[in-house]
Amino acid sequence: MRKSSLLILALLGIVTSRLHAQELQAKVAVVANRLPSSVDHKQFQTLQAALYDFLNNRKWSNETFQNNEKIACNFLIDISSSGANNTFQAILTVQAGRPVFNSSYQSPLINYRDESFAFRYVEYQPLEFNENRVQGSEPFAANLTAEVAYYVYMILGLDFDTFALRGGDPYFQKALNIVNNAPDSRDINGWKAFDGVRNRYWLIENLTNSKYTLVHDAYYSYFRSGLDQMYDKESEGRAGILNALNMLNTVNTETPNTMIIQFFFQGKGTELSRVFQKAAPDEKSRAVDLLVRLDVSNANKYKQELQ
Repeated sequence: MRKSSLLILALLGIVTSRLHAQELQAKVAVVANRLPSSVDHKQFQTLQAALYDFLNNRKWSNETFQNNEKIACNFLIDISSSGANNTFQAILTVQAGRPVFNSSYQSPLINYRDESFAFRYVEYQPLEFNENRVQGSEPFAANLTAEVAYYVYMILGLDFDTFALRGGDPYFQKALNIVNNAPDSRDINGWKAFDGVRNRYWLIENLTNSKYTLVHDAYYSYFRSGLDQMYDKESEGRAGILNALNMLNTVNTETPNTMIIQFFFQGKGTELSRVFQKAAPDEKSRAVDLLVRLDVSNANKYKQELQ
């Protein structure tokens, strides 16, 4: 589906086919400033290099990407504490952007902070991941690559969703497989429904539950019918984005407080304000009404900048 969709778009001069390269252009940072000097900090530099190689040199899909089409993303691991047997607790921040057609601008695709990243790492140990055997022999060691791979598939799924309707489905299924077979330990959180209301389980549940199908349509409308049109069809582009907001509002009205709604808007406050600053008064009013309900954390920003 993705290849044929990309071919059609390429013929229209919108995108080019992706040829012979890995999918990601990932930056990795491992920070351990909160750990005492008694912990060997050199191992974290080694881990950072290993994760960089794991992300950028592994083939994550059957698709082919040109170098200039790789998905720009950041993985920041902020280690908060260390335990026995080289185990660590950390916060993982994942960011990814999607380029907007005919511009150098990268629109936020993911801007998420996962506060439940537990893993084991021994310096120079190889980073192994098998999507058919996610758990591995040791839960904490397996969780290191399982969690990183989960977010890779989330990035791929959302990116493909923005180029073709439901284009990301294969990658969301891979992320769901990781959740269903995740490393199991009482000290590893985020993979289960009962671990909280905002975690890896609920994010992929929302993205694979047919109840929230409109979310995928909203991603496509926001980017392909929205932002990608802003260069030469600004009014049509705003209409596409407003249509996406209406879809998200439908989901939110039917099932309030779903994780995916909050997830969608993280990092988009400034972008959305700029999109609607030049809108006609009635369109701007409709946008503000939707945004203050859907993106509560930025409600004051929208009221101040768009009214």
